[in-house]
Amino acid sequence: MCGNTMSAPLPAIVPAARRATAAVIFLHGLGDTGHGWAEAFTGIRIPHVKYICPHAPTMPVSLNMRMSMPSWFDIYGLSPDAGEDESGIKRASENIKALIDQEVKNGIPSHRIILGGFSQGGALSLYTALTTQQKLAGVIALSCWLPLHSSFPQASANCVNKDVHVLQCHGDADPLVPFIFGRQAAEKMKSLINPSNYTFKSYRGVPHSACPEEMVDIKHFIEKQLPPISAI
Repeated sequence: MCGNTMSAPLPAIVPAARRATAAVIFLHGLGDTGHGWAEAFTGIRIPHVKYICPHAPTMPVSLNMRMSMPSWFDIYGLSPDAGEDESGIKRASENIKALIDQEVKNGIPSHRIILGGFSQGGALSLYTALTTQQKLAGVIALSCWLPLHSSFPQASANCVNKDVHVLQCHGDADPLVPFIFGRQAAEKMKSLINPSNYTFKSYRGVPHSACPEEMVDIKHFIEKQLPPISAI
């Protein structure tokens, strides 16, 4: 459902406490599954919002000596000049767009959907937001980078999300995806979309993970971008 040629299990879902009128689709990082993030969102859930945490397919990852693990696309290296799995990134993005389309068919319009992710999942969420024709409510990008950054602005020339609100978060002690990568992604993103709608938050001493303060910031962002229908 959310993989390339290999099937992945159905997403972990935190259902809305009442009728779902909005959704958050959140993509986990390399080697993880959606279950941990579904549990995290259970702790900050908003009653009218459905949380969907898909699982990446299992594939060999070059970065980890071709060991098979859950991964949205292959990663060749973490240095700035490392090559990128362009076809894999584009294929994964199309699968996420299909997941958004499925929610639209389920009755939640795309402008009531926030797309987000952590690390590799955050990278995929940024890329997808810039290349989709689906107007999103917002993007949450945690501890990540912007993949295929040299393909922009051409790839986002017709971007429907030029005014989308983005919350990007990064720990300043991240040893895996260096803080500077997050900063560079933010600067590039702000050159492609409305910079006044872009928020970059740093967290002192936080490694490659999310912290409680960050989860509170995420909840506030979701509340602001996905208010109850009666409040619109």
